[in-house]
Amino acid sequence: MTNDWSFLNGMRIIDLSRLLPGPFATQSLADLGAEVIKIEEPKHGDPGRFLGKDMFARLNRNKKSLTLDLKSDEGKAVLTDLLKSADAVIESFRPGVMDRLGFGYEAVKAMNPAIVYCSLSGFGQTGPYRHRAGHDIDFLALSGYFAVPSQVNDKLARPKVRLSDYAGAMYGALSMAVAMASAKISGKGQHLDVAITDAMANWSSPLVRIAHDLCEGDPDQMSFVMPDNDIFETKDGKHIAIGLFENKFWVLLADMLGDEFPYLRREDFATNRLRNKQKHAVHGMMSEMFAAKTLEEWEVLFRPTDLPWAVVYEDMRLFEDPHLNERGMFGELGEGENKTYQAGYPTKFSAGLDEFRLPPPDKGQNTDEILKGLGHDEAAIQAMRDAGVI
Repeated sequence: MTNDWSFLNGMRIIDLSRLLPGPFATQSLADLGAEVIKIEEPKHGDPGRFLGKDMFARLNRNKKSLTLDLKSDEGKAVLTDLLKSADAVIESFRPGVMDRLGFGYEAVKAMNPAIVYCSLSGFGQTGPYRHRAGHDIDFLALSGYFAVPSQVNDKLARPKVRLSDYAGAMYGALSMAVAMASAKISGKGQHLDVAITDAMANWSSPLVRIAHDLCEGDPDQMSFVMPDNDIFETKDGKHIAIGLFENKFWVLLADMLGDEFPYLRREDFATNRLRNKQKHAVHGMMSEMFAAKTLEEWEVLFRPTDLPWAVVYEDMRLFEDPHLNERGMFGELGEGENKTYQAGYPTKFSAGLDEFRLPPPDKGQNTDEILKGLGHDEAAIQAMRDAGVI
């Protein structure tokens, strides 16, 4: 299967980013057909490699790897040649680093006026926090994420995945795709300043306003904190998720189980408004109800119904899920010890998409190929290798 239909085919992106946000953004664009050349430091490569083969692999398939010492004149010359032929470049350093290397936006724009230059950073290129160090947990904290309650008995806990990093990555990828499409038509590139904290604030701030301006920070007053839309522990210590905030589902549950659990038929629980006025009572009763049966018993009971419920996967059962497997969400790349398990691109294109084309590259795997494409011969490449440039 190919994706020759994609306008990203033939697009060259120079990836100067590291760790998670930038590499995930460029992997998304590589999945969609772009040629992504990952620039790595010659000795150690992307720091993400030290997190383990599988951690690196989930962010870097379908890319080429070029090792390059950007502090050397020879390395800078190679990067200059690459940027002149590129459609986009992405970097994830703190503001000022690329300028000091001689590859800030204005310098690169002078080389290639049509280039899209994406700066993906924690706090952006402007503002008093722009030079601060930060990682996912810091961006979540400053975005207001933790100011939004989600459960009746809410706890302050970090998400299970690096949520803010992925949010910034997706805004970066989307913005780059749009800007490259524009540059393809107009011949004019632009600078994209993508801040991870901004991305999360875009998601969090509307609910922070509701929660603390309109509801005084009290979850009991918040209509979106619902006692019947939560995760509950079962008799065997496992968990089930259920969302009954559409009242028809509460009625269905009450019809099914009202004989065994009479409080489901209480008149003062009959509507969303009434249940939200008694959140702790409703939540407590539902907790008792779910604790009365094992997860398997609940599955057998709910499977034939139209209730909105789901098993909470807390182990490898995820990869056995028949729905996700039929949707093609999982794949493998590589052979033997180099085999890695991959999550597929989530959008299904009717024209087809081959996102499992190339396994993540070894450090510098494509160095010779790329340099030869820029006109360097074997002797010149070996000289650069001997000098530690590549």
